[in-house]
Amino acid sequence: MLSTYVWTAQTNSTCVTSIDMELFLHYSLIPSFFIIMVLSFLQRRVHHKRLDDKSYLLGNRFGIVIPLDFIGTFNNRWSYGIAFGATANKVMFLFSEGYQPLQVPQWAQAVVLLIGGIEVGLSHFPFFACLSSDFRLISSILGFMYSLIWFAITIVHIVQCPHGQLIGAYETVIFYWPSLLCLAFLLGRFVFMFVKALKIHLGLEVQNEERSFLEVHQAEHVKQLMRKPPEQEAEKSWFQRKIYEWDPYFQFPSRMIGATVLAFICLYLFIIIEFCIYTYIVQELDVFEGGLESYVASVNETGVLTPAILRIKELITVAKDVWMLTIFSASLTCISYLFHILACYRKHIKRLWLGEKSFIPLKFHSPSSSNSVVAIARYSGWQIAYILWGYLIIHVVQCLFGVMIMYGLVLPVIHNQGLEMLKGLGIGILTISIVVGLMILQLKIAARFFLQPKIKPGDKQKPLALNNRKAFHNFNYFLFFYNVLLGLGACLFRLFVSCILGTWLIARIDRTIMQNGYEAADMGFQAWIGMLFVDHYHTNPVLVGFCHILLMRNNERKLQKSTPYWHLNHSSGPRISVKSRTRWFLLYTLLKNPRLSLLRKPKSALGIRVATQTNSVDVL
Repeated sequence: MLSTYVWTAQTNSTCVTSIDMELFLHYSLIPSFFIIMVLSFLQRRVHHKRLDDKSYLLGNRFGIVIPLDFIGTFNNRWSYGIAFGATANKVMFLFSEGYQPLQVPQWAQAVVLLIGGIEVGLSHFPFFACLSSDFRLISSILGFMYSLIWFAITIVHIVQCPHGQLIGAYETVIFYWPSLLCLAFLLGRFVFMFVKALKIHLGLEVQNEERSFLEVHQAEHVKQLMRKPPEQEAEKSWFQRKIYEWDPYFQFPSRMIGATVLAFICLYLFIIIEFCIYTYIVQELDVFEGGLESYVASVNETGVLTPAILRIKELITVAKDVWMLTIFSASLTCISYLFHILACYRKHIKRLWLGEKSFIPLKFHSPSSSNSVVAIARYSGWQIAYILWGYLIIHVVQCLFGVMIMYGLVLPVIHNQGLEMLKGLGIGILTISIVVGLMILQLKIAARFFLQPKIKPGDKQKPLALNNRKAFHNFNYFLFFYNVLLGLGACLFRLFVSCILGTWLIARIDRTIMQNGYEAADMGFQAWIGMLFVDHYHTNPVLVGFCHILLMRNNERKLQKSTPYWHLNHSSGPRISVKSRTRWFLLYTLLKNPRLSLLRKPKSALGIRVATQTNSVDVL
């Protein structure tokens, strides 16, 4: 793959170092397993097992340790995102297929990559587990020590071999500074956790109450829905209308933040790897150009191949300059895609909260439950891979367009052929203008002569009713032969636009590039839709708020039953029947949501039910 050469060159560097990062990855599994076992021992299991009856030492301990909640975690989002960023170098190593812990045949490479991914996940598991553990005091100490080990090993590796063979000075620093910065942030985060947990343990600070699964921003979102909207909205700025408007009652889950942070760092590393390969290719091309120049000098620029050699040298020079220039445009395109995907996630999930599915293809309105669950695991990894491969494809396409612009507009001027270039450009523009003009003329003639007048003066267009049929048939007959030739150009234009849009949007996992009816072939878009539905079903603020109210009332009833003479603590006030209260809530809800009245049962069904109940009472 693209970056395999770079990782191999770094491994085979002439610099002698006492730290082998790949070997350290294997040995890091030892403290990782130790931390996992400690946290698992502290975590008590909810359900009692038969094994607990046989061994009194277990005591419902050794529960399952989770790194983070990929669906409902909204706290410490940036800490989890930075923890994902610390894994960027290893993720890129896996992406390059350069990390192979086992030597197996080619057909078993997928299994080896799976083993390598699990090993990388286990080596970085303590970062996430210590951040999400409820035992803050112990987990902060373990997380700090484990982060310090990785930080120290990375520092030693950089200090011993700061330079490399490809970029040269400070090559290792360029590759490892993002992960080093993430590790430094995790060290500070664990120190903060330790200080706060120690204050709580010593009684210097009051511990917060048990956190409810209803987040504050979700509760505020539900309250906003209950409020009457203002009659006159505040004027929005250009940035809010055209780019992004911040919503105080919406938060991105930790999964989205982590995937975005990791995608940024991986994109940076991918660009550096691409630049290294570009440097290597340029060195080889310089040697090739030197051979061509020596040949031209040997024949005193009079050889038969001299013009072709000069054109080849010009092509190499143009390609090198355009490739360097398009690095910035391609990287800015992918960076804007990352922000745009976050904005689209918020827009799409809010539409699902409103019950609107018009933006989703019809066949995806009821996705498979199993596919949706798997989509959560696929989305984050696929998003990063789509961004990286999308950057490379966009870069190649932009480079091709840049070379075409150079040969079509710039080089003719440099070679004193500007007039010929302008003449050809003018002829091309004139030809396209005539073709477009003839197409517009057909529309004007059809609207003027072959359609009947408007039924009402206020209609926007004429009705689809033919007029002057004989002239219409002659019009179709004589334009039939011309439209055959015009259709060829339209077909080529369709192919051109499809290729441009397909390559330009290849990194956008939130938008399918398939034609209508073939969206199922886009696995990335399927993962996006499945992920949206899982988040919609599990983090919908209205649904979560409703469940929160039910649980709170259930807990209150249990508390009342367990407390003797609980009724004496309540003031005696006017009693309100449950039926009256329900009807009042129904009236209030229908007034605030008039569209819900359309979903109620018709009065006939209610009348039949009431009559049936009355007859049954009379019989009794």
